[in-house]
Amino acid sequence: MYRPFLEYLEKELFERFELQSQPIPPGLERQTSDRGKHQATIESWCYKCPQLRKVRYTYIDGGAASQVFNSVIYPDHCYDIPLLGIDFLSFGKKKIIVVLDFQPLFRDEEYQEKYIEPMREIRDRYDKLAQNLEMKFYDANQYFSKYLLFAKTDAETVQTGLFEAYKDYLDLYWQMLEQAVPLTNQEDIERIVKAQKDYDQYSADRDPASGLFSSYFGHEWSERFLYEFLFEDAKPLAVSQSKK
Repeated sequence: MYRPFLEYLEKELFERFELQSQPIPPGLERQTSDRGKHQATIESWCYKCPQLRKVRYTYIDGGAASQVFNSVIYPDHCYDIPLLGIDFLSFGKKKIIVVLDFQPLFRDEEYQEKYIEPMREIRDRYDKLAQNLEMKFYDANQYFSKYLLFAKTDAETVQTGLFEAYKDYLDLYWQMLEQAVPLTNQEDIERIVKAQKDYDQYSADRDPASGLFSSYFGHEWSERFLYEFLFEDAKPLAVSQSKK
């Protein structure tokens, strides 16, 4: 269902940036499950370039039972622009959930005005995909913008409205990155380093996908995938708590 979205992102990235492939820990780049009814293949890609310190995306193909496309783009630490987060999931024909957002690193008014307000016009054009759904696992006021797309929808809308919205959000993100002025003050850069690490920790601690990964590929593989690849700057919850 979401292969065209992956292919479009890949095309945009390779046309706009000089990407270098990044190693993925052994055994995590691709895995196939054959656990009874839970049959699926998961495959991931990772790149970097001068403007983007980490571009990762993952596709789960579980046939009619599940289709998942997930990506996070981390700008280089010399840029304070939001992360780009993509999470498109379908479990059968009746449970389709899509999330697309510029994920803000800071909540102050100046930052919101500079990086989040430009999203408003696009979001307003696709109000059917902005449903103000309740977030069960996350705080909507942390690492999410007020103009995110978050909806329960259907396959037809995915192929039409969502794809158009996706292209518009990506265009705005590339434009934002192109216009961004690199930070030169070391304190400012360290602030970005910390904010991105905090994002990884927050996300790893709450990511509901770990249950899905476990059901397909087992708990041990799921934990490695979460902390060694998806959110590599995070520490497992038990470890981070023991250091407090």
